[in-house]
Amino acid sequence: MKACLILIDAQESFRHRPFYDPATLAAWLTAQNALIAACQQRGVPIVRVLHVAGPQTADNPFALASGHVRPIEGLAAFTPAASFHKSRHSALVGTGLEVWLTQQGIARLLISGIRTEQCCETTARHASDLGWAVDFCAEATLTWDMRNADGSVLCAADIRTRTATVLQDRFAQVVGVDAAIARLEGAAC
Repeated sequence: MKACLILIDAQESFRHRPFYDPATLAAWLTAQNALIAACQQRGVPIVRVLHVAGPQTADNPFALASGHVRPIEGLAAFTPAASFHKSRHSALVGTGLEVWLTQQGIARLLISGIRTEQCCETTARHASDLGWAVDFCAEATLTWDMRNADGSVLCAADIRTRTATVLQDRFAQVVGVDAAIARLEGAAC
């Protein structure tokens, strides 16, 4: 089954958001870079998706004019098989990604990137609804603590656990990095 790594929103923009916590970056980069290396070694295409939204002014970190809509520092270098800009949570809305995947004969998507519960989860659900088999590598997704309406903190680890729980066997197979790499055998285009 032909597979493709969809790398979602792994961009510098997040360093300029108030919730950004640099302490979480190293573990995510290790996992993400392992997936990139495995795909490169196996000839599995990697698609880069970057988020562009909001006012297109230099002070908006998600505007092209800011200079932050580029790969996040520390991410392994790779030549993407395709690159897309998105303005919605799902990487499949308004980007041309769906058409590209179909033209390439891709049957299974490996989802990773930033933020676990937003663009990564939304893309996984959308892809499943459109008929793709989805591997969701929660270990290679990144998110940060959030505040509940009552002011209490919802920890990033709990967000990842919740996301994995609601996706597993409904919209995706939730896999760790090692399992994701093992599932890439024979998945090259």
